[in-house]
Amino acid sequence: MDARIAVLASGAGTNLQALLDDPQIGSCIVLVVADKPGVSALDRARARGVKPVALDPAHYPSREAFDRALTTLLEEEAIEYVMLAGYMRILGADTVRAFRDRILNVHPSLLPAFPGGHAVKDALDWGAKVTGATVHLVDEEVDHGPTVLQEPVLILPDDDELSLHVRIQEVEHRLFPRAARLLVEGRLKLEGRLVHVLGDDEETVGAGSKE
Repeated sequence: MDARIAVLASGAGTNLQALLDDPQIGSCIVLVVADKPGVSALDRARARGVKPVALDPAHYPSREAFDRALTTLLEEEAIEYVMLAGYMRILGADTVRAFRDRILNVHPSLLPAFPGGHAVKDALDWGAKVTGATVHLVDEEVDHGPTVLQEPVLILPDDDELSLHVRIQEVEHRLFPRAARLLVEGRLKLEGRLVHVLGDDEETVGAGSKE
């Protein structure tokens, strides 16, 4: 597999680690960008010999200026695909357009249920019986792009936010590398909001109706 992948992260980087550990995707990751210095994701990049960059929004006069800096960095590094692995900032529209249909995000719920930054807590507060993990293509709206892969996770009666999140992450760590491989291999075909996996079974893994 020959591609140049950047991973954007904001914290511990466990999903980044799952990507780095994948035999096919790991060797394609050439850049890890964090939106704050000192996070563990940058240490994980250094440990694998991947270029780590802390791009702190506080150093830019506006969100637009930060977004331009991020897009410029990705283009200067000749990045082809972008993976959002616990990246807690909303990508600017210019960045999304520059990498249209080449950005994946992993989210701890069965989208469109419980979008946003508190999905695990929201599922518990709502009294949901099932939640899960979603990998989706990124568009200009938050947690909105076409679904690539999803898997449910049962919510147990004694679950708290930590215990539920741990089980969701176990699923994320399997789904995210698989979705990344499908994208890089050119095996995802979009029809509106439907995502078809091209290959042995030509399975449809998206959800929703055509736009």
